[in-house]
Parts: sequence; structure tokens; C-alpha cells
Amino acid sequence: MEPDIRKGLEGVIADKTAVSRMDPATQTLTYRGYPVTELAERCGFEEVAYLLWYGELPTRAQLKAFQAVERKRRALPDDLLFLLQHSPAGSHPMDVLRTAVSYLGLSVPVAHDVESQRRQTLDLLARIPTIVAVDARARQGLAPIPPRSDLSLAENVFWMTFGRVPHPDIVKAFEVALILYAEHGFNASTFAARVVTSTMADLHGAVTAGIAALKGALHGGANEAVIVDLAQVGSPENARTWLKARLSEHRKIMGFGHRVYRNGDSRVPLAAAWGRRVAAIVGNDRWHAIGDVLREAMREEKGIHPNLDFETGPMYALMGFAPAQFTPIFVMGRVVGWTAHILEQAADNRLIRPMSFYVGVPARPFVPIERRVATEGEAEPVPATPRVRARILGGPRQVAAGRNSPATPHRERPASPH
Repeated sequence: MEPDIRKGLEGVIADKTAVSRMDPATQTLTYRGYPVTELAERCGFEEVAYLLWYGELPTRAQLKAFQAVERKRRALPDDLLFLLQHSPAGSHPMDVLRTAVSYLGLSVPVAHDVESQRRQTLDLLARIPTIVAVDARARQGLAPIPPRSDLSLAENVFWMTFGRVPHPDIVKAFEVALILYAEHGFNASTFAARVVTSTMADLHGAVTAGIAALKGALHGGANEAVIVDLAQVGSPENARTWLKARLSEHRKIMGFGHRVYRNGDSRVPLAAAWGRRVAAIVGNDRWHAIGDVLREAMREEKGIHPNLDFETGPMYALMGFAPAQFTPIFVMGRVVGWTAHILEQAADNRLIRPMSFYVGVPARPFVPIERRVATEGEAEPVPATPRVRARILGGPRQVAAGRNSPATPHRERPASPH
């Protein structure tokens, strides 16, 4: 008899957590008991990071001390700066970020005590924005802008990326997005980080796994796909025709639907309101005009609501960020949730090791090689090329040229479509 298999672990409760609570019935999300929308409106991002890691909102003195330490740790070591400025042309920013976080782990001893792990989480919170900004500028052939200790984390992202701090409401909108993305239960990337932690691997390895999982288009990569889709639509007049064509081809419409929130996500209205505020400041409502038509048409055609990615994609574009940067920005927020779960998993650990139900070939006798017959349609092995053969045999390694070198031409950052 076949067991009850839940593909994608849908509906499976894998463990307990005190970090956050998602309530599908009310479409709400709380961090350590506080509604996330209230936190986003009334707190700074650093306050929420403190809450998720320590379980309580900080006092004024605690927050000041926490911010002082974070601001001292923003700078990157010279060897990592060199790596970021010479990574291969065409590499995705998420791959660069994943590699950079892993590289930072090379110089950090493996530690399983909570204080050492908290120091490491704060280092990552401080340095990931710097990594993302340095990479963004390198794609344009621009030198890094050092972080400033007199700016908040959100302000510093704009400073290091563009060399300026925009209107306070734009900074607040960015901070709201970071908070709304900071934590979301046992999502794919968080669960990946907990699985790695359960093996007693190091914290940087667990965060690297989270970044790898978040890159996928069905997870964090969706906000990048949203702005690409909106650019393809082009105008509000084309929106319904574009949507009907996509649906007729049974293609997924990015930015709509959620595994947990079937009737809408409570984070979306707040993100939408701040997105429209950014559009008003910038003086460009093109993306929202298209989005309004798509939102209504999807509700009519499928009864499916937009998710958070549908709102943040246009917001980030209007702020001046390139689409490929959207998911690394997601990481700036979500690293707080990942590390809160890493700390929680480590504190009461048990190796995560699910079972599977075998559906392959039944038990059969071994066949000696001289009696085997190739299965019909089975491909013959492809001979190795000289280059591949040299690698297999341990030939000399070719050092990759920098992004702006003649051997590896620099690839310009795609223009932000607004």
C-alpha cells in the first residue's frame, strides 16, 4: 500500500518554532508575536533584526549598542573586494553573493555556541549589503563606494550603490520591504538552512544554502521575473491580451498566488501603499498602471491574488535597482530570518532526515558486463574533449580574468526598465 506522500512537503509540520507564525485563516504573519505590518510601519529594520534574534524588541540603549556594532562591521576585507570586482562576466548577482558569503566563512572558525553564532549573524547582516552594492557597481565598471557609519543599514544601501541617499520616504519604503521579507516560517530557503544546520555544519554554509535556494524563480527570483513580465506587457492596454495568451499556454504568472495564503497576503496592501508612494515621488506610475490591470484580470480569470513579489519588483525598479539585484536585496532582509532559524535549530537540534517511498525497478539479479545489452534509446558515451580530458587528468588550472579584462569582457548591467 502506497503511503500518504505530500509532494513539496505541503501541509507537513516538520518542527516547532517561536520565530514567526503564519495564519492562513486570517492571512496574517507575526514575528515573535507582533504583527509584521505594525513592525514595518513603526520600527526600523535593525529593531526587527534584534527582535527576531533575541526574542524581544530592544530598548533604546540596546538598539544603540546593536547598531554601533553593526556599523563597525560593514567593510569588506580587501581579498573579497578583489574577488567581487573580478568575478566572471555574466555571472548572476545571486551566484556572486552566494560565493562571497561562502568566502567569508573561510576565515571564521566553526562555532556552535550561541554567542559566537550571534557574532557571525551580525557580521553577515552588516556585510551582505556591502557585497551587493560592490557587485552592482562592478557590473557598471564603477569603483566601490565605502560604507558610512553615520547611516542606517537601509540608507547605506543607497549610498554604496548610487552614491546618494534618496528622499526619506523612499528609504522608508525600502526598509518596509526588508522587514516584510525578513522572515516567513519554514519556506524553502529557510528549511534548506535548517537542514544544513541540523548536520552541525557551519553557519556560513547554512546561509549559503539559503541563498542558493532563494535564487530559484519559484522562490526569491519571482520579484525579478515580475518586472521582466511588466516590461513585456508594455502598457495597460496590452495587459489583458498578454495575460490571456500566457494563461492559454498554461504558463505561470509570476507574482501571483501563494502556497499558504490562498485568499491574499496581509503584507501586500502595505507594500503596495509604499510602492505607490515611491512612484509618486519619482513621478512614474507606469508599472502600477499595468499592475492594476493584471491584478484585476487575474482575479477575474483565476481568482488568484498577488503576492509580495508583485509589489516589490516595481518598487525596486523605480528606486533605480536593476532587476538582477532584486533577489540579493531579498537576501538582505531574509538573512535575519534564516539566522534566527539557524540559532533555533542549533539550540534543540535533531538531524533532519526524511524517508522516501521507492518506485523504481524491483529487486533483480546482477548481470556481468559481458552479458549486458544496451537499452533501446540509450545514448552512447560522448568522448571527452582535450580540454575536459586535461582537467580530469589534473592539467594546469586557468585563472579566470577579471570582468573588465580583454579576456573576459565586462557585461554592462541591464538598464532598469523604467
